[in-house]
Amino acid sequence: MTPISTRVQVHRRKQVLVWKEAKLGPAAAEEPRSKSKICANVFCGAGRECAVTEKGEPTCLCIEQCKPHKRPVCGSNGKTYLNHCELHRDACLTGSKIQVDYDGHCKEKKSENPAASPVVCYQSDRDELRRRVIQWLEAEIIPDGWFSKGSNYSEVLDKYFKSFDNGDSRLDSTEFLKFVEQNETAVNITTYMDQETNKLLRGLCVDALIELSDENADWKLSFNEFLKCLSPSFNPPEKKCALEDETYEDGAETEVECNRCVCACGNWVCTAMTCEGKNEKVPGQRRHPEQDLTEEELARYVQELQKHQVSVELGTSAYTKSLLTRIPSVSATWRLPGR
Repeated sequence: MTPISTRVQVHRRKQVLVWKEAKLGPAAAEEPRSKSKICANVFCGAGRECAVTEKGEPTCLCIEQCKPHKRPVCGSNGKTYLNHCELHRDACLTGSKIQVDYDGHCKEKKSENPAASPVVCYQSDRDELRRRVIQWLEAEIIPDGWFSKGSNYSEVLDKYFKSFDNGDSRLDSTEFLKFVEQNETAVNITTYMDQETNKLLRGLCVDALIELSDENADWKLSFNEFLKCLSPSFNPPEKKCALEDETYEDGAETEVECNRCVCACGNWVCTAMTCEGKNEKVPGQRRHPEQDLTEEELARYVQELQKHQVSVELGTSAYTKSLLTRIPSVSATWRLPGR
C-alpha cells in the first residue's frame, strides 16, 4: 500500500530534481555550497533530509538512500531493518510511527493459538529490491575513455543476462534470483526472522519483478523484458486487489474460514489450509500432501474472494513453489490474480 504521504514525497522530490536539472551548466558547481547554506539551520528529524525546492527554499523529504551499514534493529512493527536509518526512512515513507524496539533481528513472538499468515512480497519489498539492483548496476557503468570504450547501462545488463542465461535467451526466476544474489546489498532484505523465510521472500520478490515486464506471461524474461524491468526510467505500477466489486490497497487483509489472505502486488495471496470447522485457528505446522485443497475447496475460495474470477492460479514460479513446502508456518500459498 502506498500512503498519501509517500505520493507527496515522490512529487516533491521530483520538483527538487527538476530544479536541479535546470541548474546544470556553469552554475551547477555552486549547487552543493548553496544547498549547504540554505539547509544550514534546518533540522529535519530522523528519516528525513533537507532538500532545496525550485524556489530555493529548504524542505524536508524522506531520506532517498541510507548507507548500507549492517547494524540490524527490530522495529516496533515487528520488522527487522538493516540499520536505524532504514527504520526511520521506512517510517517516513509509510507515514507511520515506528520506533526501535531493540538491537538485532526481531525475535519470534509465540502465542497459544498462532494464526498462520502467507509469506508475501509487498510492492514496497518489490520496489526496494529493484532499487538496490539498479543502484548496483549503475555503479558498474564505465564512461568512455580517451583510448578505450566504456560500458553503458544496457551493456552492463547484457553482460549479466548472458552470464546467467542457460542458453535459451530467457531468464527464468531461478536464473534471475542467482543474478540478484550476486550483490550482497540487493540480497539483504530481512523482513522475517529466519533465513529460510527470507530466502522465500527474495524468490517471491523476483517473481514480482518478472511479472512487471513479462509481456507474454511465460514467467521468463527476454533481454528486452529484462531491460524494461530494470530500467531506471520505468515506474512500476501500483496494483490493487479486487474483492466484491471493491478495490483494496497493497497490504490489505481478509479471511476465508480458517485461511488468511493478503493483498500483495495486485493479487490476493492466501494460506491453503484445510479447515475442519469455521473460524478455526490455522495450526502453525507443515501440511502433508494428502491435505491439499480439492477443486471444490479452491472454487469456494474464488467465489468468496473474487466472484468475477473463475479460476485459481498458483502465480509463483517452480522455484518458489519448491521453497513453500519447506516453510513450517506456511506450507502453501495460493495467489488469486486481482483483475
